[in-house]
Amino acid sequence: MPTPSEPDVSNAAQATEADRMRALIESLSAYMEYYHGGGVSLVSFDGETLQVKMTGACRGCKLTPLTLHGWIEGTVRPFFPALKQVEAV
Repeated sequence: MPTPSEPDVSNAAQATEADRMRALIESLSAYMEYYHGGGVSLVSFDGETLQVKMTGACRGCKLTPLTLHGWIEGTVRPFFPALKQVEAV
């Protein structure tokens, strides 16, 4: 049994792709919020299409397409090779 300071990874192998994607998007968002005042949240993921919502300073920013495709998609794609597109909704 893990102690409070140790994460429980016993079910990590059973995590669904959607769970893994949600965790990755949450990590990216935490970084974005801390350093840039913006964020991203998962709307949907079906294995091939990822839909996210840009929040905070990212919402309406002229650099959102670069952030979406260059940074978010570029970070996510190596972990999800079947991903075909990333969309902001």
